Amino acid sequence: MTTAGDIMHRGAQWIPAHETLDRAAQLMRELNVGALPISDENERLCGILTDRDIVVGCVAMGHDPARVTAGEMAKGTPRWIASDADIDDVLNEMRTHQIRRLPVIDDKRLVGMISEADLAQHLTDEQIAAFVESVYARSASG
Repeated sequence: MTTAGDIMHRGAQWIPAHETLDRAAQLMRELNVGALPISDENERLCGILTDRDIVVGCVAMGHDPARVTAGEMAKGTPRWIASDADIDDVLNEMRTHQIRRLPVIDDKRLVGMISEADLAQHLTDEQIAAFVESVYARSASG
């Protein structure tokens, strides 16, 4: 059985909710990632911040990324999965919520992230095709 822990990218890092978006962008550059999980003061997941969020939700709106916090960008209910979850559960979570990145959390601690690139490296061609069709066909028609 392939699990979330088998395919996740290890070494993921939180961005605290109180950190500014310019610091988040610097951390994304340092880590060479396009998304960071946002943690509250108790180091619990409260959202995901993407590079697109920073550009579209802050910069393009004329806001100063040095004055807007990651927590201000956190919206909705964050999704996550445990490292021992089966790959089918990972795919279902990503499909159902049409998300491209999924934090992996064990004992309330961030242990990794799963992205579409991670899926592409570990799934069969049939699994990838089914995932892509279910996520992108639905979003294109909606």
